[in-house]
Amino acid sequence: MNRPLKLSLTRRYHFAASHRLHSPAFSPEENLRLYGKCSNPYGHGHNYVVDVTIGGPVDAETGMVANLGELDPFVEREVVEAFDHKFLNEEVAEFRSAVPTTENVCREIFRRLKHFPSARLERVRIEETSKNSFEFTGESAGVEQRKP
Repeated sequence: MNRPLKLSLTRRYHFAASHRLHSPAFSPEENLRLYGKCSNPYGHGHNYVVDVTIGGPVDAETGMVANLGELDPFVEREVVEAFDHKFLNEEVAEFRSAVPTTENVCREIFRRLKHFPSARLERVRIEETSKNSFEFTGESAGVEQRKP
């Protein structure tokens, strides 16, 4: 029995945005201790690099996992237009109540892209700096929450 060949495709996107790491639940001193210079009241910016990995069977007729002509506009609309040149804390609704750490940005991008209709979203990786990158696969089972 021939099973369809399954492959993954990773596509790279870019956006620039600023954010402030600050929680109203913490005192100014606690915010400074937790987030350091990233809690600057004026915020700071990054040129983010986002890798989106989708997977599925290779279509026998097209030879593709997904059509980039469908994926690119989907990511452009759901992520790039929504985040590019924005102050995340104020201009992206999800971050008005959640601290826009890059971990949370990564999870939000995954949430926005998981409904791509032509292939299964496998992973989102976001690079904040040349030293910091974060990945999310949408899986949370078996992960214990740390207690303060």
